[in-house]
Order: sequence, then C-alpha cells, then structure tokens
Amino acid sequence: TVIRTMLQSIICMRALFMIRIKLSRILGEKRWTQSELARKTGIRPNTINLMYHDIAERISLEQLDKICEVLQCSITDILEMEKEEKRR
Repeated sequence: TVIRTMLQSIICMRALFMIRIKLSRILGEKRWTQSELARKTGIRPNTINLMYHDIAERISLEQLDKICEVLQCSITDILEMEKEEKRR
C-alpha cells in the first residue's frame, strides 16, 4: 500500500505540473536542424523529432547529457516545469 500511495501522489503531481521540452526554441536560436543535432549526438532522428515537438514521453539522462554537451547548454535550458493551468 505504500507503493500505491506513492503512485497516487505522483499522479496528482503530474496533473498539476508538466515538463516542457524547449528543444525547438534552442535549435531555432542556434539555427540548427534536427538532423544536425541527431548526427552530432548520435541520437536517433525520430527521438530528436519527438523531443523537438515536445511529445516525447521519456528522455534518458544519457540523451540529455549528449544534447547539453553538443549544444553547450544546461538541462534548465532544455527542460522547464510548467503549471498545468498555464498551458490551457
């Protein structure tokens, strides 16, 4: 039941906050294409595309590390926590 309580808490938090992926803005500012980023990071183009369009459901820490290293930015430049009400 402890696990059930933890899962319920996570579900409630997810309803209040969303993590946004700001990769499209960063690539636009740097005038990079998705293909360039995929090539330089070794991350599959389809995975980059999901991140670019902010529809990825999971991102590995390794992928975030590679993207940050190649783009010379921090995780906070790529990810942002946003209140759910702000998105509406």
